[in-house]
Amino acid sequence: MTRAGPAGLDLDRLAAYLDAKRPVSATLIAGGRSNLTYHLVVDGDDLVLRRPPLGHVLATAHDMSREFRVISALAPTTVPVPEPVRFCADESVIGAPFYLMRRVEGTVFRSRGQTDPLGADRRRELAFAMMDTLAALHRVDVRAVGLADFGRPEGFVARQVRRWSGQLDKSRSRPLPLVDALRDRLAATVPASGGAGTVVHGDYRLDNLIVSPDGTAIRAVLDWEMATLGDPLTDLGLLLTYWDVLGGGAVGAAAAAVSTGLGPAAGFPPGDELIARYVASGGVDVGDLNWHVALGCFKLAVIAEGIYYRYTLGQTVGEGFERFAGMAGPLAEHGLAALASVEG
Repeated sequence: MTRAGPAGLDLDRLAAYLDAKRPVSATLIAGGRSNLTYHLVVDGDDLVLRRPPLGHVLATAHDMSREFRVISALAPTTVPVPEPVRFCADESVIGAPFYLMRRVEGTVFRSRGQTDPLGADRRRELAFAMMDTLAALHRVDVRAVGLADFGRPEGFVARQVRRWSGQLDKSRSRPLPLVDALRDRLAATVPASGGAGTVVHGDYRLDNLIVSPDGTAIRAVLDWEMATLGDPLTDLGLLLTYWDVLGGGAVGAAAAAVSTGLGPAAGFPPGDELIARYVASGGVDVGDLNWHVALGCFKLAVIAEGIYYRYTLGQTVGEGFERFAGMAGPLAEHGLAALASVEG
């Protein structure tokens, strides 16, 4: 008899592929809204499996081989990542490519219920540890770790605008005039791209980190699906979008779909202090980041719309996806305001 597992996994095929001596158990890890993540127990070993979402997979957005490659390359560096175990390109095993990594013990902070008990000093220490880790990532020598061909830094920012515009068109199910207006303004005001040869995470934020239980050390950076070589200012702009725009209450209640509001409104230092810490930790020099914040707003609007689109098609696993319907407009409105400040 075939054993039922969480949606997206065939436990019997997986056990046969892994040559497991005992039945494999699997639990869907809550919190992910894009690629699916499961905790596995395989012959007593704690592993984590990552696979693409069910249905409507956008090209290049859910490439398991890229995720596995980047964590494998970063494993020997000072950037904390889970230990890579195995990549499987054979879709006959569970219906999609996937990879396995060792489970990292620690906490993923997603709510004020978790961070309020830390107190102001440890919240500040946690925020600064997050920035120290990002600065370490941006200092990685890509040639030394075998990632020199991991992306094309030249013209990166302009391609980001085009790429996310294309992703929007592939997930469009309703009129989005504010998002279209933000896209057009970004395309017309692309700044010169910097950071040639820099590894960028693409979705760096607090709840993509595994943290020590006391909240003071980063044990692993997760969710590398958007990693590439490019402009490190895009990581900073998106982080500020999560931190000050969503975590600061600028988008309102709809932000709960994408973020649990961890930022200044939750007693953490404001974004400008985070950027100062990043620079002091050896990160790249930064100037006015408002254009990159606007790009971050556009990215999150497109991601939210894509997730909502999958929800309307019945291709999501979990609860709360209906809330994504209210995200794109407020994010685009804030992005347009950020661009207006750049343009004077």
